[in-house]
Amino acid sequence: MNDVEQKPGESGVGPVARDSLTSLVYNNLRQALMEGRFWPGHRFKIRELAATMNVSETPIREALMQLVRGRALEMQAGRSIMVAHMTAKQYIELRTVRLFLEGLAGEHATTRISEAGIDKMEAIHHELISAEKERRWSDAVRANWQFHRGLYDGSGLPEVLAILDDIWMRNGPLLNFHYPHAPPIYPNEHQHLSVLNYLRQRRPDKVREAIQADMMEGGQNLVRLLEKHGGTRNMTPGED
Repeated sequence: MNDVEQKPGESGVGPVARDSLTSLVYNNLRQALMEGRFWPGHRFKIRELAATMNVSETPIREALMQLVRGRALEMQAGRSIMVAHMTAKQYIELRTVRLFLEGLAGEHATTRISEAGIDKMEAIHHELISAEKERRWSDAVRANWQFHRGLYDGSGLPEVLAILDDIWMRNGPLLNFHYPHAPPIYPNEHQHLSVLNYLRQRRPDKVREAIQADMMEGGQNLVRLLEKHGGTRNMTPGED
């Protein structure tokens, strides 16, 4: 077989297109929002963000505008871009959608997730509890997201997963206000433990009930805090 002549400069790959670079930046920022690495009202500085991510300003600007269109960010005066604020009414509406979709995802995950997957969720829950005890609030917020993501990631429902990720992109920053003044409180055991127990028993209906109860019980103090201040726009990090 004759060798194919390689033209000068060919390497089997081409340069990264600008839209690909924009997607990388977008996915990076999207992940950060879901994990709660930004607070509501955080103002993005394009030049600084470009330097931090080692890219030009163009893909940063394009990715930020995509997030504005997705309502995770908001633009003021046609220039300033910040993490979107949220009212109690908005949070409750999004939680209503989550109650249905995460319940559905939990049901489907129960018969699909492996024992190793459940073990990983259990380890994440232990990290959440440790972070709360040690007052590592950002780690606690991230671990909580990872626990929920671990559940519905095993559902085998990619369309549901995409919708939930969009909701968590808006929800993640808000959850920073859980600590230290509105922590999740449960009348009995932590509902994450119930989720894990019923996953191991392979009881879809009980997993659905437990993850829904987790959202309702764990979010009560946060709803009260939002109602007290009229939403995050009137709140500052660490404010009681």
